[in-house]
Amino acid sequence: MTAIDGQRVVAAARAWIGTPYRHQASVRGVGTDCLGLLRGIWRDLKGAEPDLPPAYSRDWSEPQGDEMLWRAAGQHLLAKPISGQAPGDILLFRMRAGSVAKHLGVAAELGAGASFIHAYCDHAVVESPLSLPWRRRIVARFALPEGDY
Repeated sequence: MTAIDGQRVVAAARAWIGTPYRHQASVRGVGTDCLGLLRGIWRDLKGAEPDLPPAYSRDWSEPQGDEMLWRAAGQHLLAKPISGQAPGDILLFRMRAGSVAKHLGVAAELGAGASFIHAYCDHAVVESPLSLPWRRRIVARFALPEGDY
């Protein structure tokens, strides 16, 4: 299966910049969290979502140590090698050692520098530099598949 062109994914993600952070939401201009951002990009580029996520708390599946988000990404997205980076890659982050991976973003570029677009908790969708501290937290990389799911 092939991936949607990364520049299309970046353009779709940038259309969400400024959308306020709202836990479990996914409405451009109204509110979203990091999963909602990816869900919105999916709808913008592919149409209906393959699944609707169940209700989730801010700590996700941390108490159980369940990599729920990683598993779901593996079911619906195309896995890519962890090394390297291309604009449009879907990045999965582990925010703390020993915790589950529970933050998503879209790889992009600002000028010559690597960046990523993500829903920044309690703020909004922003484009941030993909600095070394962020790069160290990446645990998986995916692409949005072309075609019908």
